[in-house]
Amino acid sequence: MKTKRLLITTILGVAAGFACYGMASSGQNEVPTILAVNIILGRTLIGFGIGISRFSLKHWSIHGIIMGLVFSLPAGFGAMLGPEIPEFSKTMLFTSTVVMGIIYGFLIELITTVIFKAKMVE
Repeated sequence: MKTKRLLITTILGVAAGFACYGMASSGQNEVPTILAVNIILGRTLIGFGIGISRFSLKHWSIHGIIMGLVFSLPAGFGAMLGPEIPEFSKTMLFTSTVVMGIIYGFLIELITTVIFKAKMVE
């Protein structure tokens, strides 16, 4: 494992968490503290997971997409079980959580591999 890659992906995961929290808190309702922590730590976990992963896939973008999906599914189901939010249905919360996780996974892998040139060790 490359330490440089792990640090970059984890930092990008934290940044993605704060970006996601910023989008979540831009609405009418206040985001509860526990949900804010969950959002930030969930996206950080995506970055950390990408950094330590050794999945051998043909292309880096597929790796980021799959890792984003895998780490977002539990949060998506958690969003469905959480409190009612008047503006959103449970299906919409699940879908948006998982889709945004896939997007963040792709972006974390893109920035890490292409911009910082910290490729996965095979």
